[in-house]
Amino acid sequence: MDFTFTEEQQAAVEAAKAVFAGVAPDGVPSPALTAGAVADDFDRALWSRLADADLLSLLLDDRHGGAGLDAVALCLVLRESAKVLARVPLLESTAAAVAVQTYGGEELQADLLVRAGRGELVLTVAANGRTGHDGAELAVTARQEDGAWVLDGLQTAVPWARNADFVLVPALSTGTGRSVLALVPRDHQGATLAEQISTTGELLGELHLDSVRIPTRDVIDADGAWEWLRNLLATGTCALALGLGERVLDITSEYTGKREQFGHPVATFQAVAVQAADRYIDLRAMEATLWQAAWRISTGAGGALPASGDVAVAKVWASEGVRRVVQTAQHLHGGFGADTDYSLHRYHAWAKHLELSLGPAAAHEEALGDLLAAHPLG
Repeated sequence: MDFTFTEEQQAAVEAAKAVFAGVAPDGVPSPALTAGAVADDFDRALWSRLADADLLSLLLDDRHGGAGLDAVALCLVLRESAKVLARVPLLESTAAAVAVQTYGGEELQADLLVRAGRGELVLTVAANGRTGHDGAELAVTARQEDGAWVLDGLQTAVPWARNADFVLVPALSTGTGRSVLALVPRDHQGATLAEQISTTGELLGELHLDSVRIPTRDVIDADGAWEWLRNLLATGTCALALGLGERVLDITSEYTGKREQFGHPVATFQAVAVQAADRYIDLRAMEATLWQAAWRISTGAGGALPASGDVAVAKVWASEGVRRVVQTAQHLHGGFGADTDYSLHRYHAWAKHLELSLGPAAAHEEALGDLLAAHPLG
């Protein structure tokens, strides 16, 4: 494996840094001080700048107006977005668009992809299921009826559900027992949203589906489509956790380098340095496992386990690592870390959301155990 980034991937990083340079992590009210959601919509101005920089079409083929890059490039951009707590559905919309490109029909691709790449259409994915431990496809059933698919069930914690134009919903076909992906318009008969709020203060949606009819052309029933999309979403979440953790460690380094006790910066104390060093090791492990997973998804390379095994390892490290990073940062900041005029508490709230998104570490350890049982090593 060669984790050296290509010129195109590095160019994507530079473009992302330029776009995110002006984003303030405290651009919305603090979730700690807000009873409801911190905002009614995501950052539309930033969304437009991402579209202008061609970062929304990064993974789309040139026939759809994209750059034709891979999951590694997306993760590099997501890493930068998390450093400033960018309030945009970059991961969800990109992943849904690429799933349509890879597995959807030509008519569906023609209707969606160019507009999605321009930022004119916003997509999201109902990927959390009901518990975080059970697959999201198990929360909704799908059956074919009179030339359409009929969906029934409930998906929780759908990100940006109230602002996206379409939600890509995984469901279990009652006829074949396979997973399908249905593209559900936001305002569609039989589909209702109940308000949920994340630890970040962002609006989530509890999506109720009651005999929702979706045309066949808007349903992807290709074998392996949902597993591929779930792996991409989980890997992207790991990239977000890495970027957030790196920024938090930088904030902690800056603070402990200036904060003095007994006439010396606290960063020079052995106990402080050891804790910071442990968190640096966490971040490097998060990074290595992230690129391993992204490389497997991008190349389709084989391995002792399916790619989902590498994704599970990466998500275990991301969930546990980002939690340890923000907890240590709070500890080393003392009471100042909880000050709502200081940005660290926001990073802590976002870290908790990322830790649990698409399942906590324990859920991915269970999945990894199942894979090891099915694919014995050695």
